Amino acid sequence: DSDLSMRTLSTPSPALIFPPNSPGFQNGRGSSTSSSSITGETVAMVHSPPPTRLTHPLIRLASKHQKEQANIDRLPDHSMIQIFSFLPTNQLCRCARVCRRWYNLAWDPRLWRTIRLTGETINVDRALKVLTRRLCQDTPNVCLMLETVIVSGCRRLTDRGLYTIAQCCPELRRLEVSGCYNISNEAVFDVVSLCPNLEHLDVSGCSKVTCISLTREASIKLSPLHGKQISIRYLDMTDCFVLEDEGLHTIAAHCTQLTHLYLRRCVRITDEGLRYLMIYCTSVKELSVSDCRFVSDFGMREIAKLESRLRYLSIAHCGRITDVGIRYIAKYCSKLRYLNARGCEGITDHGVEYLAKNCTKLKSLDIGKCPLVSDTGLEFLALNCFNLKRLSLKSCESITGQGLQIVAANCFDLQMLNVQDCEVSVDALRFVKRHCKRCIIEHTNPAFF
Repeated sequence: DSDLSMRTLSTPSPALIFPPNSPGFQNGRGSSTSSSSITGETVAMVHSPPPTRLTHPLIRLASKHQKEQANIDRLPDHSMIQIFSFLPTNQLCRCARVCRRWYNLAWDPRLWRTIRLTGETINVDRALKVLTRRLCQDTPNVCLMLETVIVSGCRRLTDRGLYTIAQCCPELRRLEVSGCYNISNEAVFDVVSLCPNLEHLDVSGCSKVTCISLTREASIKLSPLHGKQISIRYLDMTDCFVLEDEGLHTIAAHCTQLTHLYLRRCVRITDEGLRYLMIYCTSVKELSVSDCRFVSDFGMREIAKLESRLRYLSIAHCGRITDVGIRYIAKYCSKLRYLNARGCEGITDHGVEYLAKNCTKLKSLDIGKCPLVSDTGLEFLALNCFNLKRLSLKSCESITGQGLQIVAANCFDLQMLNVQDCEVSVDALRFVKRHCKRCIIEHTNPAFF
């Protein structure tokens, strides 16, 4: 970072990203890209650096008095930069308008490794264009310092904004566009093709995204030895409702380095898609297929091929999974730390027994809404999983206070227990509290407080 030059004072800056009705918009000067024709629109504005001195004598005297009172001006540059590093992008742009010193500090390259924009009304496409243009000043057309772009919840983000990122930010490592439902496959393909270092991609809630792949041009340029690989390790496609097995097949074939994959509520995924996934992505540590109602015990057999590499698994509300699927996981994935099986009504005490005896390092377990799990299953947990820290038994109709007491007497490190809508006595809850003093109990018993 030290060899990157500071920004020149004569260069204009995108000093604001805020609604036009705010005071800063009304008092701004020298704007060259602003547009106030759309009511309530948030835009990016380009401003010249603030003047060194105010001309009016009275204003100059007031400014001098204020400067004497401003202790923040006594801080050295490195301290100011450290303070600025905690500000979001729009606030950092505001700081660039305060004075000439703050202008220079606010555009220090070390502060622009991340762009974070949020809000439904913000004109993200324009903001990204203006910001990247400013950041590309010292290295024309290329922004070498930017590594992270987070524009979650910005519904006005379109493919045009992603094209800007793809063209200008070859060193991008993290991109989060969750909830931006206007982006399509083509724009995502451009990003993963032109940003070879991209490791973290969150497209959750982007309903038009059905696949992750390289563009055709990028695929042709790659040598046969290198293959058609993408560096993504973390991929969140939660609520990508249109994702199907064929799309998952393409993702697996291109993103072979995946370690974290979240497919929550991708309702079209089946056991066949998981089979494709296990063929190519053998390094997955965390996997979620919650609410994928077509995933069954056969899918669990495929997931079990990850063996000891799997640490996190969520199969919540997968109603086709039974003790058979749990047995596959318990037998081969001995280092599992987290399991969410809430709503899997086919799981019984036998499934919990397999799990407890084989996955003894389990730290978090959710078997809520599993009516066939009783105190017998809890006893197996208590006698084998001593490291258990979080346990959810919400709406487990067969659980009683006796089972809770056995758990509390053996799992001293328990930190969270959910027994909402369970028929357990106040005495049992008090017993848990006495033996697990750090435990937070979520319950629906009005007599216990």
